[in-house]
Amino acid sequence: MAACDAVVQEIEALRAVGSIHGQVIHLYPGRKPGTRFPRRWWGLQHLPYLLHAEQHVDLHHFFNPDPFPFDVLRFLRRPIVYTTVAGVRGSDHDTVQRLARLTRTLVVPTESGRIELQTLGIANVITIRPGIDTARFSHTPPPTQPFTLLMGSAPWTIEQFESKGVEALLEAAQARRDLRLIFLWRGLHVGEMERRVAQRGLGERVTVINRQVDVNEVLAQVHAAIVLADDTRLVKAYPHSLLEALAAGKPVLVSRAIPMSDYVEQTSCGKVVERINPQSLLAALDQLEADYEACRATAIRAGRLDFSQQQMIQAYRQLYMSHSPT
Repeated sequence: MAACDAVVQEIEALRAVGSIHGQVIHLYPGRKPGTRFPRRWWGLQHLPYLLHAEQHVDLHHFFNPDPFPFDVLRFLRRPIVYTTVAGVRGSDHDTVQRLARLTRTLVVPTESGRIELQTLGIANVITIRPGIDTARFSHTPPPTQPFTLLMGSAPWTIEQFESKGVEALLEAAQARRDLRLIFLWRGLHVGEMERRVAQRGLGERVTVINRQVDVNEVLAQVHAAIVLADDTRLVKAYPHSLLEALAAGKPVLVSRAIPMSDYVEQTSCGKVVERINPQSLLAALDQLEADYEACRATAIRAGRLDFSQQQMIQAYRQLYMSHSPT
């Protein structure tokens, strides 16, 4: 379900601009998660095509979770824009500096990331926040009980049932019989998810939606949205499912490891989950319920202003134009 992926949505939003044209090429050498092919060589299978394309393009734009210097970058002569969609928190400094030497501009999603890189002497870095089409989302009053959470960042691998907090959420639902969960799935490991739900006897309070849906309609059924990760690289710095929740006036819960946690704390549009375990999750949930109306009011104010898709498009368009020979 590629259309459900947040990075794909951002790329397609850029390609929809009349003055921006381009083709999408996937560096990853396969169709399914998990490969033994060395990561540094990803994209080399496309090198002949990329070199030929340089006769007709003004620049290359790479999107990747973390700042990784793929070998293919060394062969390209057109300017390279490189967006680290998960940010740079916890990245190896030497690796980031090698990447900076290969690119014209590094784009990070947070100001804290930009400042961190500039302290390393990296000057070719700017901040561009992700954006969504906020007009697609409408504010709806919270539903009646039970308290309902939406998780829209489904795991790609079996291991991510743990690292993305799916197991912790299911255990929390076992501990709190008044908690309901809705998971938006992506077609991968849905049988495994259904097995785990049934094994815990949670079929009446856990819904797994394994198809494309109108997210605005689903958000009308929930009190808040949640994204968990124990590694910064697992999800975007600003997960789209949380931005969509804010645009719909719904507070959010987010892991400390995800850079958006800083924004959530600063604006009070939700609560931060310190660790991925049922205890930390339930503690953050209690805090959210206690402050729910205040968090909801902040979400309504901030959601539409801070993550405008038009602002994102305009920032990238200006960046592209600054690198264009014409």
